Amino acid sequence: MYLISACLVGQTVRYDAKSYTYPILQQLVDSGQAIIACPEMLGGLACPRAPAEIHGGTALDVLQSRAHILDNTGLDVTQAFLNGAYQTLRLAQKHHVSVAILKEKSPSCGRHWIYDGQFTGQLITGMGLTATLLQQEGIQVCSEHDFISAWPEA
Repeated sequence: MYLISACLVGQTVRYDAKSYTYPILQQLVDSGQAIIACPEMLGGLACPRAPAEIHGGTALDVLQSRAHILDNTGLDVTQAFLNGAYQTLRLAQKHHVSVAILKEKSPSCGRHWIYDGQFTGQLITGMGLTATLLQQEGIQVCSEHDFISAWPEA
């Protein structure tokens, strides 16, 4: 079973109330092979919402209370991101998810890249909070680009 970021299958849950639609991912959902989730919405954040970035460390540091997630107004939204990450993990465990296909660059879902925490638009190597937690719990995490490029019918 797959878990897919809801914003990758047309759900308008991104911070800017936009979404993407990848037909190959939608087919997995439609065929019952995947569930969808948005950790940020599960954590209680609104849509649209101010953009947020990991500040002062990595996602692992956030899990260990050594870093925070702030939005671009300076509001600390760490607890909402943590709540969403753990709710996503529970959902994944309930549905026996083995692979999570998550939105690259997101402070929740980024697999290879996240923003630098300074709202400069600069990307750095790193993982989002939910991606880190899922991977720690043995769930394979890939970005939408990783999955689509590896899918035989793509």
